[in-house]
Amino acid sequence: MSISLEDVAARLTALEDKEAIRALKARYLRACDLKQVEDVRDCFATGKIRIAYENFPEFDDRDAFVAIYQQMACNGGVYDIHHATNWEIALDGDARATGKWSLNFRTILTGPRQVVRLAVEYDDVYEKRDGRWWIVETVSRVTSMLTEQVAEDGGVTVIALAEAPAA
Repeated sequence: MSISLEDVAARLTALEDKEAIRALKARYLRACDLKQVEDVRDCFATGKIRIAYENFPEFDDRDAFVAIYQQMACNGGVYDIHHATNWEIALDGDARATGKWSLNFRTILTGPRQVVRLAVEYDDVYEKRDGRWWIVETVSRVTSMLTEQVAEDGGVTVIALAEAPAA
């Protein structure tokens, strides 16, 4: 079997593009955790996009989303942990791709003394503009949730438990 140099170059470009998309998603999630507002904004393309996270309003531009993110997550006493796994990235030509991710999310809210754990599935769309990948659409759905109340004495009570919707 003979493989041409063009085939090898195309396969290498595909691997590099997929790695750039994985790095983009990691940069976004890390910026969310570290409350790096401008880095969160910089993961999304300018212009009309779609951000549709379950249980949140839908956004069609990055600035509106970032304003709500900043208002909700960037206050004292809110600590988030986003761990994305099980990625699947499909390239659709040279400048468009789709991605699926599973997210293990936890938020610690010191004011109400709560810990919320979510399992979330993401479906993303990416575009490559001027040599760089951007998120242009991201949709999430929660598949399970657990909310715990932490008492003054350290005792924990489960106050909300949700199962994944029936298939």
